[in-house]
Amino acid sequence: MQDTLVIIPTYNEKENVENIIRATFSQQKVFHILIVDDNSPDGTSNIVKKLQGEFKGKLFLEERPHKGGLGSAYIHGFKWALQKDYNYIIEMDSDFSHNPKDLIRLYNACVKDGADVSIGSRYLNNEVNVVNWDMKRLLLSYFASKYVKFITRIPVSDTTAGFVCYNRKVLETINFDRIKFIGYAFQIEMKFKAWKHGFKIKEVSVIFTDRTLGTSKMDGRIINEAIFGVIQMAIKGLPKREIK
Repeated sequence: MQDTLVIIPTYNEKENVENIIRATFSQQKVFHILIVDDNSPDGTSNIVKKLQGEFKGKLFLEERPHKGGLGSAYIHGFKWALQKDYNYIIEMDSDFSHNPKDLIRLYNACVKDGADVSIGSRYLNNEVNVVNWDMKRLLLSYFASKYVKFITRIPVSDTTAGFVCYNRKVLETINFDRIKFIGYAFQIEMKFKAWKHGFKIKEVSVIFTDRTLGTSKMDGRIINEAIFGVIQMAIKGLPKREIK
């Protein structure tokens, strides 16, 4: 049994899904992959099913009946992973904005450097490593992370990053039933709770490249959730029943 699972949520990703699967399996370290597909009408899951015959025992598919949001897709994947024997669980986008070659760097940050959570950071040491974003979106993302860090005091430069490796014990500790956000702010909430529980977080500098195929799923509602939800999250902290 391999020790690491890469969770990739998909919705209408037929242009990318096969390529991201093959790129992940081409790395020197063997990773297993779980695709969590939200009933994509473009046939994304059918492509995955065909590939399962080629990658038996390494490629898994969970199909959900409807589009339920990024956060709930990851939580679905987390729960699936915790039922297995994986020690490390990695979040990764399907559109190559996260480079599969960086998977080993996130893994090593946990295994060799002792982090409980490793983050593929776009903004480490005040550098901006983003390719092909328009200025408006870049500034929104960059200052959103600055804003979250200021409000919550979390020692993380890229709080909205979606390229993250979790030690199993982190996911066993966080109460998924009390995760409030399902969109953009989900990534913030997971890091905040891991930090509040005292887990060690390490950032690894990566280059984020905007998708060239398919359509972005980001919208204004997701941004509002992040901006206004963070204040409430910071004020409330962790519920008493969640502190162990």
